[in-house]
Amino acid sequence: MHRIALFFVLATSTLFSQSITDLSYYLPKDVQYDQSIPTPKSVIGHDVGEWHITHDKLVQYMYELAKVSDRITIKTTGKTFEDRPLLLLTITSPNNHQNIDNIKEAHIEATETNDTNIEDRPVVVYLGFSIHGNEPSGSNAALLAAYHLAAAKGSKIETLLNDTVILFDPCLNPDGLQRFAYWANTNRNMTLNPDPNDREYSEVWPGGRTNHYWFDLNRDWLPVQLPESRARIETFHNWLPNILTDHHEMGTNSSFFFQPGIPSRTHPLTPKMNQEITKSIAKYHAKAFDKIGSLYYSEESFDDFYYGKGSTFPDINGGIGILFEQASSRGHVQESNNGILTFPFTIRNQFTVVLSTLEAANSMRKELLEYQYNFYKNARSEASKEGNKAIVFGDEKDAAKTYHLAEILKRHKIKFHDVKSDFSISGKNFKKGYSYIVPKNQKNTRLINAMFEKRTSFQDSLFYDISAWTFPLAFNLDYAETTASYAGDEIVNLKYRKGSVTSKSEYAYLFAWNEYYAPKLLNKILKKGLRAKVSMKNFKANGKSYDYGTIMIPAKNQNLSTSEIYHFLNQLAVESHITVDAVSTGLNDGIDLGSNNFRTLELPKIALLVGNGITSYDAGEIWHLLDTRYDIVATKLDTKNFGRTDLSRYNTIIMVNSYSGLNESNTKKLKSWIEDGGTLIAYRNALRWLNSKEIMKIDFKKRNNITAKNVSYEQRRNFRGAQLIGGAIFETKLDRSHPINFGYNNDKLAMFRNTTLFIKPNKNSYDNPIQYTKNPLLSGYISEENLDSLSLSIPLKIGDTGKGTIIGFTDNTNFRAFWYGTNKLLMNAIFFRHEM
Repeated sequence: MHRIALFFVLATSTLFSQSITDLSYYLPKDVQYDQSIPTPKSVIGHDVGEWHITHDKLVQYMYELAKVSDRITIKTTGKTFEDRPLLLLTITSPNNHQNIDNIKEAHIEATETNDTNIEDRPVVVYLGFSIHGNEPSGSNAALLAAYHLAAAKGSKIETLLNDTVILFDPCLNPDGLQRFAYWANTNRNMTLNPDPNDREYSEVWPGGRTNHYWFDLNRDWLPVQLPESRARIETFHNWLPNILTDHHEMGTNSSFFFQPGIPSRTHPLTPKMNQEITKSIAKYHAKAFDKIGSLYYSEESFDDFYYGKGSTFPDINGGIGILFEQASSRGHVQESNNGILTFPFTIRNQFTVVLSTLEAANSMRKELLEYQYNFYKNARSEASKEGNKAIVFGDEKDAAKTYHLAEILKRHKIKFHDVKSDFSISGKNFKKGYSYIVPKNQKNTRLINAMFEKRTSFQDSLFYDISAWTFPLAFNLDYAETTASYAGDEIVNLKYRKGSVTSKSEYAYLFAWNEYYAPKLLNKILKKGLRAKVSMKNFKANGKSYDYGTIMIPAKNQNLSTSEIYHFLNQLAVESHITVDAVSTGLNDGIDLGSNNFRTLELPKIALLVGNGITSYDAGEIWHLLDTRYDIVATKLDTKNFGRTDLSRYNTIIMVNSYSGLNESNTKKLKSWIEDGGTLIAYRNALRWLNSKEIMKIDFKKRNNITAKNVSYEQRRNFRGAQLIGGAIFETKLDRSHPINFGYNNDKLAMFRNTTLFIKPNKNSYDNPIQYTKNPLLSGYISEENLDSLSLSIPLKIGDTGKGTIIGFTDNTNFRAFWYGTNKLLMNAIFFRHEM
């Protein structure tokens, strides 16, 4: 009883002392501040850390600072999906602001020439906060950092600002931050409660980590598929900062992590000097934390391998990326293994490393500038040795998909050219207008290598994220090493290929299914109430060859006149960047247009399961794909409402990765809906659930039990971790006559995989339309045992249940919005579900 009372007294006193969140708790004691600069409280109405800052108030304060401080300028670099502004503050001395364009020009010029001046140039530091919305200590610390930089007085701050240009991004994920702040604030007790069981610390699905479409924005620095990423990447390449900080949170029972990460898990393309400088900077963080008594660690977790993260992307672009991970209070105050963890404490730690980073940048200015200069000087030397070498990529039947990879290159300021004329290399055809050539002798040659390389050998077998991301494989594009002699004009203004209808027809129209936006066109045709059919066989019409999956729209006996159909299709063809061919006869070389081998298609009516038990990342990827690329409406059906939903409204239900599935009554309801003719498209662990509920019989391969030999207790986790497939790329062979593969040009397809679900092939070969090859590894890490299990297994299982169909994928075909190459598998499952 005495221990309980003592704990209560200590906890109460700690809560009371650390709930005092005025500026004196955070700011350095030896600095005077300009009283004319507004404090955060004077604008947002509460002390920093008293409440979670909402994005609107954060924006309000940043604009107030910019209004009164001659050290700060502010601009909007873009908007989120929810129309929240993405802000960038440039913070430096007033004299530097007057010369800012020349400073930027000189900074970039130093990366492009062999002559440079590092004596007088400022160092450039990008401070980025809370890319994960429910890791809010970063953006809340941004209030303090901005105030300090605007209001601090004295020679120390003046020297720092004169020698530093700070690119200040107060919130990398406005939509997620707003979502989480709402949750934390609406569940906050006035008498703070540290009990981790309190509702405040258990967000509702999907949580605030992600953006509007539930993407992890900290995986999109390299693919740049999302508006938040595109805004910050443009800023990054315009400035090429010497240091970029990425402020995160981790488990409540942790302390504070700063890089370097685990040395053996650094990408081989990252220079060793990068890690040495990172380690030197770490000493400044350690010194700062020692001063305030905060616990910390380094080099024991996290890595620098995948270049799509904020802390790693700078490493392949001549800068130093630094990850900060603060133990999260996940609300306002929470019990932890290190005592009571308060929100203000987490904010103070984040603010502390902002100051230590700037101190390091200022002290190491010449070293950082020289490192960047040498990075690009060495890169130019490497590029010159490449001579006339180049990479060509494309798809002779899909210009749009090729465009989207070129679009990524454009955003990363990688130069590329059109091809002079059609040519072939090793049986791969590269067509003008459908292909581009990337000369390797250019500034960003190292970034090109990082994007196009295939890697299958590694120093370590553990990865914090994926181990492979080879872009032409992700896009399912042909690519090859070639020479720049095939190159035409450099592409300055990248444009989509123009779509159109060749002419008006009184008989029918045809368009190929190969183009990426063909599903968008078909959906709008069906939504208009027009009849459309799909070809189950190849044929020729008017001397032109048409492949499996060609779509045919009869011109007669429709609800529109032939003139109305022509104008409607022409509008859609332009929007979808597709050529629609008019034909005047149904007589073909091969199947005729009236053949039963043209099957009538039905408008998809889709429900996408979301909510508890469903992986939000996977659901968000499909929501984003359907909504933003194909203009297809899908009802997001929450699992909690499944029992009272009239499922007859839908002919297709998509169930992404789920470990728990549905409860027993809802499982019966789903099974009955399938038996009545519905199509269920399932992904990843939803297949295990389907098998366990005997809704679909799936013959999984049993994984061999691996015995640990010569593995110590300390090494046990690494041993087990090496048996995971964190994310790699594997080769499959396709039966192109099967509807699931309609629109694919080749009989091989690279597929992304990050599961250890292995399905045995069916006895009948025609029931294995997609199958891993005997030696399937293309790029990335996989253990020998898992590779053996994967060989000749199948990533797709299709089965009938009553009148309905189940289409199951072992892996994600829509990974992180940039795996364009396998999006068509989902679209085929949706549109051709009755032909499976």
